[in-house]
Formats: sequence, structure tokens, C-alpha cells
Amino acid sequence: MALMQFLNHTRTIPISNPYGFSRFFSKSSPFIGKIFSLYLKVGIPEFLNGVGHGVETHVAKLESEIGDFQKLLVTRTLKLKKIGIPCKHRKLILKYAHKYRLGLWRPRAEPVKV
Repeated sequence: MALMQFLNHTRTIPISNPYGFSRFFSKSSPFIGKIFSLYLKVGIPEFLNGVGHGVETHVAKLESEIGDFQKLLVTRTLKLKKIGIPCKHRKLILKYAHKYRLGLWRPRAEPVKV
């Protein structure tokens, strides 16, 4: 009897989302990314300064060899090794590039003056 009352009571609770998980998303909102890209310009120097730990010393190498920030985001470890970047710095660059692609981390960049 008590079990039937419990089941009947739980069925009357309204569910706001028919799927049962309302606030958990596997992807970040693309709208927020567009807003940040309008106000913040992130290039190779800003990215490496955001990573820190001495990685910013390789700005000249990466800009001359890779050239574009989007290419840096998909660069692999062998390319960085051929450029002459040490192992610890390669690991940091690749770690933060992966976080940046997922939208979990952004370097602190200065706002673009319009």
C-alpha cells in the first residue's frame, strides 16, 4: 500500500525536460564562442603567453614555421619536435591547444580596440 502511494506521488512531479537531463550538455554553446571571438583576438603570441612556463620564448619559431594560430591548434608533436621545441614545452602547447579546441580554456588576451 505504501509502495503504491509512493509511486503515484512520484508520477505527479512535473518534468521540465522530456529527456530527463536539462542542464548537462556535451558541447559548449557556439554563440558564446562567437561573442568572444568578436572581442578578443587570439594569435600565437597571446596563446603562448597564456600558457606561460617559458613557452613564450618560442613565439618567433612558431610564427615563422607554422604562421597561423589555427594551424598551431592542429599541429602534432613531431612537427613541434622538428622545429626544435623541447619536450616539456611541446607537452604544454599540445595540452592547452586541446583545451582551447574544446572550449575549456582561453588565454587572457587584451580586448581589440575598435
